[in-house]
Amino acid sequence: MGNLSNYFGQNIDRKRIVITGGTTGIGKATAALLASLGGHVFIFGRNELDFQKAIEDIKAQAEGKVFGIAADIAKKEDLQLICDEIDNTLGGIDILINNAAISGDGIMDEGYDSIKYILETNILGYMAFTREAVFRMKGQKSGHIINIGSMSAETREKTSTVYVATKSAIRGFSASLRKEVNELGIKVSLIEPGSVTSNMQTSSQDEQKEKIKKLEMLEAEDIAMSVLFCLSQPKRCDIVSLQIRPHLEPI
Repeated sequence: MGNLSNYFGQNIDRKRIVITGGTTGIGKATAALLASLGGHVFIFGRNELDFQKAIEDIKAQAEGKVFGIAADIAKKEDLQLICDEIDNTLGGIDILINNAAISGDGIMDEGYDSIKYILETNILGYMAFTREAVFRMKGQKSGHIINIGSMSAETREKTSTVYVATKSAIRGFSASLRKEVNELGIKVSLIEPGSVTSNMQTSSQDEQKEKIKKLEMLEAEDIAMSVLFCLSQPKRCDIVSLQIRPHLEPI
C-alpha cells in the first residue's frame, strides 16, 4: 500500500469538491479536512454568519483553494446561483458531498409549510444538486457522490417522523442512483451516522460534550474521516454504504 498519507490524499489533491450544507457540523468538518489535503472546496449554507465564519476557519488550514456562497438549496433560484458560482470558480465538479439537511419532528408537530420546506431541503435539495453534478461529471466519465444520510432511516423514532421519511428516501435514492450512474464512471456512497454533535440536536453544547465523553455521541470530525475513507478507495472499489454509530448509543 505504501505511505498511508499518500493513500488518503491521492483522490483529494486538486479535486473540485462541492459540499452542500458545508458551513456547520459535518459539512464544515469535512470541508476543512479535504481542503487541508489540497482539495479545492466549494461550500454553501443558508446562514450568512455561519458561512462567513466557516470560510474564515477553513481557509486558515487549507492547502487547496476555498470558495463558497451563502445560499439556500431549497430555493430554485439559489440553486442556479450556486451552480453558476461553481462553474465560475471550480470549472466543474469531481466530488459532491450532499449534506445540507434540517431536522423534522413528528407528523402531528409540523405544519404543512414546515413539512414542505423540510422535504425541499432534505430530499429535493439532494436530488436537484445531484442532477447538476451528474451533468458535469458524465462528460469527464468520473466523479464521486457521497450522500450523508442518517441512522434514523433504520431506527425510525416516533418523535421525528418527518426527518425519518427524508432520510429513508435518501437511502433508497442512493441505492438507485448508483445503478443509474455507475456506467458513467461515477461512484455513489451513502454514509449513515448515528447521533452526531451539531446545532440540529435539541440538547445543549455542554450536554453534547458530556455524551461524547460517555461514548454516546459522535463528533463531526468522525464523519469527515469516514468521508475521506470512502473517497480514498481505488477506482475498482466502491464503498456503497457505511454506518457509523457511537460506541454506546443503543441502536
